[in-house]
Amino acid sequence: MKYFAGCDSGSTYTKCVIIDENGKMVANVTLRSRINAVLSCEESIKLAIEQVPELKSQEDIAYMVGTGYGRNKVPQADENISEISCHAMGVHVADPSVKAIIDIGGQDVKGIAIDEDGTVLNFAMNDKCAAGTGRFFEAMARAFEMDLTEFSRLSLQAKNVIPITSQCTVFAESEVISLVGEGKPMDEIAAGIELSVAKRCFVMAKKAGAVDKITLTGGCAKNDGLKEAIERVLNLKVIDLPIDPQLMGALGAAEFARKKYQK
Repeated sequence: MKYFAGCDSGSTYTKCVIIDENGKMVANVTLRSRINAVLSCEESIKLAIEQVPELKSQEDIAYMVGTGYGRNKVPQADENISEISCHAMGVHVADPSVKAIIDIGGQDVKGIAIDEDGTVLNFAMNDKCAAGTGRFFEAMARAFEMDLTEFSRLSLQAKNVIPITSQCTVFAESEVISLVGEGKPMDEIAAGIELSVAKRCFVMAKKAGAVDKITLTGGCAKNDGLKEAIERVLNLKVIDLPIDPQLMGALGAAEFARKKYQK
């Protein structure tokens, strides 16, 4: 049995996926990224290999593709492929019926349209500002003195929405702290935050060619409040993937590795 790996070196998290020659995922790892991307990749690959009894070292992997923010730092990768292509392929593998993605990463937001074979039809990216990214949500959760999981569910309880006017992460955090200090309902503030991010995703969804449904990838895809806000603002059904959405880049990279080797 041959095995293939994809390592997604993200700005916030590093992910590694190993699949077999039939495309079945046999190992996956998600780690908080260190300052040194090489060390993060090495650790994620090592931990993934330990999940597959037939593999003893990275040399036993038939082909590996690196992707993500630090894709050029993936040690011993046979090839590097952009995260846009890898997210498209990963979603295609997870659910071929989905043709549009909003990928919310640690530092940027992307809208991606997928062709019938899993390749990219079109994409748009906002990488000029951290507003609406994973870093943004971390800052908001910090302002609420909550972890991300707790914060992601807070807005679901809200009866009303308190709009957040600031688009900049720094100013938005200050605005949220002021609102909390004024005693405003925290669930309604959270609803305003989720709504502001959903509105920023509107253009990305249009560029991705979304008509009736879309899926989210990246760690922010686990934010239940954001999914609800996106469905309301974009009037689209948000499809939950059968595989952890944070792994889509690594899964797509592993699938590319399998296809490249078999050619």
